[in-house]
Amino acid sequence: MECLFSYGTLKNKEVQLETFGRELVGSKDQLLGYKLEMVEIKDQSVVALSGKAHHPIAVASQDKNDFVSGVIFEITPKELEQSDLYEVRDYKRVTGEFKSGQKAWVYVQA
Repeated sequence: MECLFSYGTLKNKEVQLETFGRELVGSKDQLLGYKLEMVEIKDQSVVALSGKAHHPIAVASQDKNDFVSGVIFEITPKELEQSDLYEVRDYKRVTGEFKSGQKAWVYVQA
């Protein structure tokens, strides 16, 4: 299994059902050293699925006290590949540092 942290549209049931074919189960956590900004999504298929033209994006912060709240989901390696296809070029997948100490992938500003 893989772990994936979501703070945005991948938390939405409709996006999960369309992207993974199931509703994900996870636990709340906090991504450390990042803050949220908004990015305009130009991929119309992503906008149609999420219902939003602007999505949150985690941006590395100089303030170590900054954090982003979200959920860590357990997914399969295939589902991780599917999430890569869902995310647009503004995002890159990295390993994040979390308040719980758990290891998980997260999409942040590219």
